[in-house]
Amino acid sequence: MNQANREKKIRSVEEIRERLKTSASTVVTDYRGLTVAEMNELRRQLREAGVDFKVYKNTLARRAVEAEDAVALSAYLVGPTALAFSRQDAVAASKVLRQFAEAHPNLEIKAGWLDGKLIDAEGVKKLADMPSREVLLGMLLGVMQAPLRNMVTALSEVGGARRLATVLQAVAEQKEKGQAS
Repeated sequence: MNQANREKKIRSVEEIRERLKTSASTVVTDYRGLTVAEMNELRRQLREAGVDFKVYKNTLARRAVEAEDAVALSAYLVGPTALAFSRQDAVAASKVLRQFAEAHPNLEIKAGWLDGKLIDAEGVKKLADMPSREVLLGMLLGVMQAPLRNMVTALSEVGGARRLATVLQAVAEQKEKGQAS
């Protein structure tokens, strides 16, 4: 093997290692049977979702996953394999790949890697059913805003402002008594 080819392989292994480390999630797929046009469409959809999708040689991918303590993924690195790395949203790759696989049965989801743990194909599909990060944050914000909304509603009722003033006056008097003691 010549030096240039060896360096290229080393760079590929390092690239996979780095992506495994920095990705929110990784999904292993078998793309056998997809046409060039279908692969291009899949890549476009994944790119729009913030997911990097690349075909690697299995031997290089195995070296990378072994170096990153992701050895469990090695069993899935057989046949035509492409890896999808979600940069920020852990469910993005799963969602796009699952939706694409439903329309194109030749795409097979083999496994995934999330938070340092192997998830099987069924787990990847369950992950795809989860709401996106943005939706979860919106739900959390709604839960956090509920008490404030309830207080505003209570204040808007007749006498609500008067009750609030009374409560605040009582709190102030309590603090004054505590400081005077």
